Amino acid sequence: MHHRKPRTPTTTKTAIRLGAAVTAGLAITTITTTARATPTRTGTFPHAAIAVDTAYSHADRTHMNQFQKTFAIHAYGPTTAVTANNRATAISAGCSTDNPCRSIALSYQIVTTAGPNARLINATNLSQAVNNHCPTCQTLSAAYQFIITTPRQLTLSRQARTELADINRQIDTLKTSRLPIDQITHHADNLAHQIKTILDREAAQAPRTSNTTNPHTHFTPTVTMHRHIH
Repeated sequence: MHHRKPRTPTTTKTAIRLGAAVTAGLAITTITTTARATPTRTGTFPHAAIAVDTAYSHADRTHMNQFQKTFAIHAYGPTTAVTANNRATAISAGCSTDNPCRSIALSYQIVTTAGPNARLINATNLSQAVNNHCPTCQTLSAAYQFIITTPRQLTLSRQARTELADINRQIDTLKTSRLPIDQITHHADNLAHQIKTILDREAAQAPRTSNTTNPHTHFTPTVTMHRHIH
């Protein structure tokens, strides 16, 4: 006689990713939602989570105006550990002084995590801008990372998701803008601060204590913003 093994309970991690790439007049926009189930054990927190987002733009003589951005929300419940990596890289290469390139990469990453290990998150946020034999080229890379830690799992409100979607659309409009790089940077920064305001409001409304006796889960919800621009 064969006995079927009982199934191991699962927990679900959801990441919402919105990205846009523009190449010399060709616009490509992708919106995907993924869910991954990870085995858990009774009495322990379920899984280690990894969030990785990258915006990469490369302009040259054949593709002189390049723009890429990522906008991702990674919503996690209680985890054993979280690693969040966000990077933006923009390169301009080989264009002439009379015909300079323009390369812009913007990456916005939002990560929510909860439980006793929430504040032990390993976060990396980097940007790099390179003018390779392209002295008059315009090159901008900007990485914005938002880490929200709460005692209990945070679910962003419908209002917050609507507002974040609107900001995502505003970021998209920068791909067709012919404003100077410093003004693009100003707009990107302003939108990042709008995101921070929304997330601060959501964190302020989150429960400040968990329903367990673990002292490590009794802390004030926080939002940390990391900004790196070149």
